[in-house]
Amino acid sequence: MSLTAAATARDRLRIAIQKSGRLSEPARALLASCGLSWRESRDKLFCYGESLPVDLLLVRDDDIPGLLADGVCDYGIVGRNVLTEQAGERAERGLPQVAFELRALGFGGCRLDIAVPEEWQWEGPAQLEGRRIATSYPYLLQNWLREQDVQATVVTLSGSVEIAPRLGQADLVCDLVSSGATLTANHLKPVTTLLQSEAVLAGPQVPFADARAELAQLLLRRLEGVLKLKDSRLLLFQAQRSAVPDLLKLLPDAEAPTMMQVDGADTLALQALCHGAMTWQRLEDLKHAGARGLMVVPVERTLA
Repeated sequence: MSLTAAATARDRLRIAIQKSGRLSEPARALLASCGLSWRESRDKLFCYGESLPVDLLLVRDDDIPGLLADGVCDYGIVGRNVLTEQAGERAERGLPQVAFELRALGFGGCRLDIAVPEEWQWEGPAQLEGRRIATSYPYLLQNWLREQDVQATVVTLSGSVEIAPRLGQADLVCDLVSSGATLTANHLKPVTTLLQSEAVLAGPQVPFADARAELAQLLLRRLEGVLKLKDSRLLLFQAQRSAVPDLLKLLPDAEAPTMMQVDGADTLALQALCHGAMTWQRLEDLKHAGARGLMVVPVERTLA
């Protein structure tokens, strides 16, 4: 589909997500928590939005930046590593950037690491001079090598990067690392990180000029609300008025609390929306600072 054809006015929003893989189910769950539901096509490549005119395209992770660039979809949920790598490729070819990271989504975390044989004593990037490095991310790696002023040979592989040293294809690798178990199994160890990655929402920075504009604002507003509340809890407690300043210092992640006087006395009832983990230790600290009747309530959703 040409960019001109794809960019014609539409009244439905299209979001591309990974068809299968580690980002697929979390992406669907996140969008469902925003109130979206779909009817899936027989070929399981398209989901027609039923609750809202927001459709899903189910594709390969690597295809999402290209679909965004061609205007086939409006937003994509994709790994930062994929988005950044393809942005480097477009820059190398002199093409404009049309898909940008709009919001980190808090799942699918991993790292793009340089990993060397276990027996190496790592001394820094200069040690890579003249070496062969196997990777599926040649543009990210080349850019990092330029920044380090290191001349090395980049061996581009589409898969099974970690076995390249054992096969004699490379001296070391630049690969995605999650748990590190695959590297360990291949007698490699990570020594430096090029990129911290996670799932991100990608799309244009210029607002849509048709019916999609309102849908996009609604979607982004709901996403922000869901992600903000992911680790949020409503904290309820009572305290003497004089203790409140010290208590609020223990709640730096809280929004401005609501305070009500209790029975005309100097006791206040407080409720505060906190956006960090409410651990037992935090509750103990609050109790020691004068909070009484502490109660932590889960928050399902909120709308400003």
